[in-house]
Amino acid sequence: MPDCHPAPPSFPQGTLLIAPAERLDWVHVGRRLVPLTLTAPEVWTRVMSRPLPGMGLAFWLRDAISSWFGVRRIGGFSRRPQVPVLGGRLDFFTVEAVSDSVLALTERDRHLEGMACITATPAPGGTDVAITGSGRLRSRFGRVYMIPVGPAHRLIVWLMLRRL
Repeated sequence: MPDCHPAPPSFPQGTLLIAPAERLDWVHVGRRLVPLTLTAPEVWTRVMSRPLPGMGLAFWLRDAISSWFGVRRIGGFSRRPQVPVLGGRLDFFTVEAVSDSVLALTERDRHLEGMACITATPAPGGTDVAITGSGRLRSRFGRVYMIPVGPAHRLIVWLMLRRL
């Protein structure tokens, strides 16, 4: 886990970040008690098996605009079931950590370094699920990119957690 950093105690248990908390340019935590017993990889599979409406269009638009600035296309999510393997890929993400309680995924590009970390902790009545996004911006384009993507990320995480 050379590219993962433990989050401070104020974050959900087991959360990993793309950089030490004091060096992050953005961070967001979405959290929900889910009335099921789930592991972090199972959360990923459930969320990805039913993509949110409009995500295909959002990724198409992201790729079309970002490619003008030399950022590679990511294409979005595949919807095919995938088993996370340490160091492997889940769609455009690299798997940095995988266990029953944590799934940490990174994407590094010219404009930003980002991590999505899913944590799943057993709790009375189900599983405490958190999705934490953290990032470091690498360019001016990255800063402009996050103007719409930051709020969109919050909404997407909120909707994904509600659909669990």
